[in-house]
Amino acid sequence: MSVRRRVYEIIETANPGDRSSRLVDVCILTLILVNVAALVLQSIPEVDREYTKLFRNLELASLVVFTLEYCIRIWSCVEARAFRAPMLGRLRFACTPMALIDLAAFAPAYLGLDARFIRILRLLKLSRYIRAMQVFQRVLIRKRMELMVTLIIILILLVFTSCLMYFAERHANSDQFGSIPAAMWWSIVTLTTVGYGDASPITPLGQTFAGFVAILGIGMFALPTSILGAAFLEEVNDKQLAKPFCPHCGKEI
Repeated sequence: MSVRRRVYEIIETANPGDRSSRLVDVCILTLILVNVAALVLQSIPEVDREYTKLFRNLELASLVVFTLEYCIRIWSCVEARAFRAPMLGRLRFACTPMALIDLAAFAPAYLGLDARFIRILRLLKLSRYIRAMQVFQRVLIRKRMELMVTLIIILILLVFTSCLMYFAERHANSDQFGSIPAAMWWSIVTLTTVGYGDASPITPLGQTFAGFVAILGIGMFALPTSILGAAFLEEVNDKQLAKPFCPHCGKEI
């Protein structure tokens, strides 16, 4: 086995029981969590002043590790069948969602952006190491068309309700509904059933219409929830069907 192949197995697709790959995954996962903890603690002014040097050293070490990890992934990705071509394969790999997330974990620092902003992006790297997030990613991909249709319907409903509320309230309540964009904030708050109360209709027509919008919002935002719930059940059932079971005792083989 070549060195590059072994490196690829360690950093990308390890066999079950590969301790080296497991160790690398745990180390990178720990570094991501430490970065998130540093982000939280650094938002406390007293802690930030007291441990400024520690936070700076942590950021430098993280940049080195994440940059090296990305370079190794680019170098070894040609071991995968989908990326065999030396140049084109690496370019195609670099454009995959996870590779772009890996790049976003360190590249903004070289552009002079705020280090704390970069640590937020590093949270996205957790999807590579946490199986539950991988399941969620597969569910989103599987149901992307249904979710897109639902999003379009919600956007149409948002514009429609904003326009109607604007025409119902623009004269009597011009401070809160003086324009359609201003009415959109009310529509968002009402359709999501948040109800901040900073904008509310005062005319009988507007109040009647607001009641219908509030009831409609409960049903509209239940749609993506039901779609995702059904997709998760399908994912679990597919995984169970893919596993071999003993025909006598029913236990997984």
